[in-house]
Amino acid sequence: MKTNLSIALGLLSGLALATPVFAEEGGSGHYLPGSTASFIDALPGHPSFAAENIFTYYNTSASASRQLPVAGLTTLGLDAIAYADSLVAFYETPVRLFGGNYAAGLAIPFVWMDAKARVVTPAGTLTRQDSASGLGDITVIPFMLGWTNGTDFKYDVRLNIYAPSGDYTEGALANVGKNYWTFEPTLSASYLSSKIGLELTAFAAVDFNTKNAATDYQTGNQFHIDGTIAQHLRLFGGVIGVGPNGYYYRQVTADSGSGARFGSFEGLTSGAGPTISYIRQFAKKSLAAEIKWIPELHVNHRPQGDYVWFKFTLLF
Repeated sequence: MKTNLSIALGLLSGLALATPVFAEEGGSGHYLPGSTASFIDALPGHPSFAAENIFTYYNTSASASRQLPVAGLTTLGLDAIAYADSLVAFYETPVRLFGGNYAAGLAIPFVWMDAKARVVTPAGTLTRQDSASGLGDITVIPFMLGWTNGTDFKYDVRLNIYAPSGDYTEGALANVGKNYWTFEPTLSASYLSSKIGLELTAFAAVDFNTKNAATDYQTGNQFHIDGTIAQHLRLFGGVIGVGPNGYYYRQVTADSGSGARFGSFEGLTSGAGPTISYIRQFAKKSLAAEIKWIPELHVNHRPQGDYVWFKFTLLF
């Protein structure tokens, strides 16, 4: 994302005093609400290989009077629509460590994005629209360690690493990459009763971000927790699950660097919505699918939007 528009410091200072601003560069980090939130995202609990396709849709809009730092720009009233299709693979090995099974994985996203906003420049406020598509930021999971307690309860620890593999141009509204690394240690627990079909799943993590060297913007660290409560019933030759899922997200340290011209402004958001899943066994394999909608219900210092997820997993 590389066109450098210089912005008059006096104009920026006046706008900063006149209107509130959002947190984080671009209004979001690598974390996407709902990316890991239910049984379909947990380790199988035994040595196996899983292939998964994940489709994500997100639309967002910001108040016309609020500022958002995007790739070195100051924007007002940002509207964006993004689609991503990710190919995911992981392998839970028979290797045992501390009583759990070691696993590793990889996620490769392809992203399409359109963005429109009013951009503050020395010549005044101009309306711009950008689009971008291509390979996004790849997620490498070099370490996952999972345990089981009986047949119904599983828990694990994992480290997700988001690599800045997606294209990034300073001064562009639409970018498929973030241009910085994120290290995300995660804890998860998933209970799915084989007797009554009740599911209780939660994933909690903290994101540690490196600096975006192109804009000298250091996004603060972020805490987030995602969860699902669902009832699973036998139907159509398999098992269908229905229930609510939601998340809570909070930026826990301030933004910094010369690019963070508006100060810390830690972000806060939460959301909840319905989820439907389906599981079926066939030919010694397991198929699992999930669709969910998560509208953002409460937002501070960020744009507000809706997430739609569709996940399809084949377990060998």
